[in-house]
Amino acid sequence: MGEILLQVRNVSKSFGGVRAVNNVSFDLHRGEILGIIGPNGSGKTTLLNLITGFVSKDSGKVVFKDKDITRWPAHKIANAGLVRTFQLARPYATLPAFKNLIPPLFSPRSKRSAMGKLGDRDAVAIDLLEDVGFERDAHVPYKLAGSLPLGYLKRLEFARCLAMKPEVICCDEVFSGLSMAEIASMLPLIERLKSDNITLIMIEHRLRELFQVADRILVMNFGEKIAEGDPREVIKDKNVRRAYLGEEVKL
Repeated sequence: MGEILLQVRNVSKSFGGVRAVNNVSFDLHRGEILGIIGPNGSGKTTLLNLITGFVSKDSGKVVFKDKDITRWPAHKIANAGLVRTFQLARPYATLPAFKNLIPPLFSPRSKRSAMGKLGDRDAVAIDLLEDVGFERDAHVPYKLAGSLPLGYLKRLEFARCLAMKPEVICCDEVFSGLSMAEIASMLPLIERLKSDNITLIMIEHRLRELFQVADRILVMNFGEKIAEGDPREVIKDKNVRRAYLGEEVKL
C-alpha cells in the first residue's frame, strides 16, 4: 500500500428521519483503485457527495493529504486535487465537446500546475479528449456535447477531471448504461489513469468489470460499511452475499 491520501472517519448524514450514511470510515492509499459497492439506496453516492463537498456532513471528518477538508466547499476540494465524475453527465450541451474543458482549464489548480504556461487552451482541451478516446480525425471533439452518445459523455467526464490535474478521481458508476463493448474500451483508460499515479474511488454495479481493476472493495448496506478488503475475499463474505449479491452469484 502507498501513502494514505484520504482518511474518512465516522462520517454520517441523515435526510429527515433516514440515516443515509452511518458512521463510515476508511482510508484511501495513493495509486490504488477502491471500489464501493452495495444495493440501490445503500448510501454510496451520498458518501461520495460527503467526501467531495457536495453535501454537508452531520458528523465525522475527512482528511485529504493531511488537511482537514471536512467543511470545505466542493470547488475548494476540487482545486486541492480531489475531483469527481457524475453518474448523470450534464455537459454544456450547446457547446462543442472540447469547449466543455475550458472552465476546468481556467481553474486555479490548472493554472498552478502549468505555472502560467498552459498555452492554447483549445488545443490542450482537444489533446485531453484524444487522451480519453475521442477521435480527433473524426472531428468528434468539435461536435456539440449534447449530441454525443453516452459512451463519449462518460469519457468527457474523465477529461474534465483530468483538466484539473487531479490526484484522486471519484467515479460514480462510469460503466452505467454502457454496452459491453463500450465498457471493454473504458477499462484500458482506467488502468492507464492508475499507471499515471492517479488514485481512484469507483462506485459501481458492474461487479465483474469493477473487479478486473479494483485493488480493494468496500461494501455498503443501509448506509453502513459491512465489509472491506480484497475483492475475492469480500465476495465470499456471507453478509455481503445476503445483503447484496445473492448466494448464487459467481465471479
